[in-house]
Amino acid sequence: MAVTPVVVALSASGEQVAHRVAAALGAAVHGRKSRVAQADAFFPDALVHVRSLFAAGVPVIGVCASGILIRAVAPMLADKRREPPVISVSDDGSVVVPLLGGHRGANRLARRIAEALGGTAAVTTAGDVALGVSLDEPPVGWRLVNPEAAKSVMATLLAGGGARIDGEAAEAAEWLSGLPEGEAVRISCTMVPEETGRDHLVFVPQRLALGVGCARNCPPEELSGLVAETLASAGLAPAAVASVSTIDLKADEPAVIDLAAELGVQLQLFTADELEAEADRLAMPSDVVFAEVGCHGVAEGAALAQGGPEAGLHVVKRKTTNATCAVALAPEPLTELRGRPRGRLSVVGIGPGQAEWRTPEASRLIAEAEELVGYGLYIDLLGPLAAGKARADFPLGGEEERCRYALERAGEGRDVALICSGDAGIYAMGALVFELLDRDEKGVSDAARRVEVMCAPGVSALQAAAARAGAPLGHDFCAISLSDLLTPREDIERRIKAAAEGDFVIAFYNPVSKRRRTLLAEAREVLLRHRPAETPVLLASSLGRPEEEVRFRRLDELEVDEVDMLTVVIVGSSQSRLVELGEGPRMVTPRGYARKAFGEV
Repeated sequence: MAVTPVVVALSASGEQVAHRVAAALGAAVHGRKSRVAQADAFFPDALVHVRSLFAAGVPVIGVCASGILIRAVAPMLADKRREPPVISVSDDGSVVVPLLGGHRGANRLARRIAEALGGTAAVTTAGDVALGVSLDEPPVGWRLVNPEAAKSVMATLLAGGGARIDGEAAEAAEWLSGLPEGEAVRISCTMVPEETGRDHLVFVPQRLALGVGCARNCPPEELSGLVAETLASAGLAPAAVASVSTIDLKADEPAVIDLAAELGVQLQLFTADELEAEADRLAMPSDVVFAEVGCHGVAEGAALAQGGPEAGLHVVKRKTTNATCAVALAPEPLTELRGRPRGRLSVVGIGPGQAEWRTPEASRLIAEAEELVGYGLYIDLLGPLAAGKARADFPLGGEEERCRYALERAGEGRDVALICSGDAGIYAMGALVFELLDRDEKGVSDAARRVEVMCAPGVSALQAAAARAGAPLGHDFCAISLSDLLTPREDIERRIKAAAEGDFVIAFYNPVSKRRRTLLAEAREVLLRHRPAETPVLLASSLGRPEEEVRFRRLDELEVDEVDMLTVVIVGSSQSRLVELGEGPRMVTPRGYARKAFGEV
């Protein structure tokens, strides 16, 4: 999914230009706190914030010195094919410099910004400068079949060679018209399958709308094979397909999902009513299909609905035992897809909240999401990353309503992120999401059951606490929640006893609340029967936040009144101990390497 750029303003001198750039691009302005007066969101540290945006895959336009952006993203540079554009703009708007991602939209974006500001785009990419075009970045609606050959072809052209442009779509490829003519390289513009080569590029206009249908649990290879055979027999290149389209009932069909991934295109969905609106244009309408799903044709209807009113059926419905497909041909490349995508729910753990402890995957899923759902405090912890996004805040205690809402919104075709602190799968919403999907009653709608669900790991409270304390989880450990709101008290007591007898390091979550004050004290007494009184205990509160506090206690001196709901309590095993270092004590649970070194194991 394309992500809207963010304009970063670092000082008052560049603030006006930042807002002009944002207005031209429909983007948000993120401003440095205390240095910028007006912005959609504010951040305290420029390097950390730019790095966070870059890790999330967000194109960054910084109204600042280029060096600031370079220092921010330099440690993260790895793969130019995946990294988002990074552009610097001078405070007066006179110079726009695409620093990274020139062939991933940065050059084009820089020219657009320069035009809006009346400045100069300082493009340095050789192909853009010498030839006026980047062959590995065709316009939207065109696909380069063999991008691996673009580098050698560009080198030949830059060395003075010329290109022969051929194919039935050559006249439509106006963006290639400025290339020098010659026979050194060949560039084909065609929807017909072509052999490629080191000196032969093939560009394909994506004018084909592929419609498919299939029985439930159709073997993926059956649908894929039918499509491949259909395109081959019609003399059509698979790269000419702009999307895979079908009825929304098939949103979760593995064969359809795999086909879209195989072709490298989006899956687009239509309702039965939208497909039935194409009934008069169908070549092979079916009353049987109408009785089954409410429209007279899925494959042909989806192809025509995607192709638009000017498109016609190029290949009528073809079928196997379990699958059907049809192809519509549009008069121009399909640059804006019709229908809706399959919805996605990303269950995201953001760690304790600070950007440095949030994984790049979590940041990317949040940046791509159209809507954020969660406990309001957790969404607030995202800071600028949440700016400008639709959000649905739910209170503590509204967990089931929160998850159901997120699933239903995704079921409408939206990209939704459910925000959890710590790790979403550890005492958070991950389990509840899957429980709702599995319920027969009081679960969620059929549409919600068809969404894609992704889980992004986060730094859990026990990991954060352990890291701050040293290495208390160096050997076997477990986690126990002391909240009896959802777990019977007798089950909690049984688990405490078992963990004590097993000599596990124990991380206690939800140790106390205003009304629940006794379980932690009871756990202390149970543990004292199985491990020494001097066993170290870690109390870690508000981890990763300015009010963070880490304290050590002896097990026999643990007091309930110094613990609250924001505290994680880690009780060591009989082997755990405190190690005194220059910067203070550290808690460690040895794994046994000393015994191994001295031949005792």
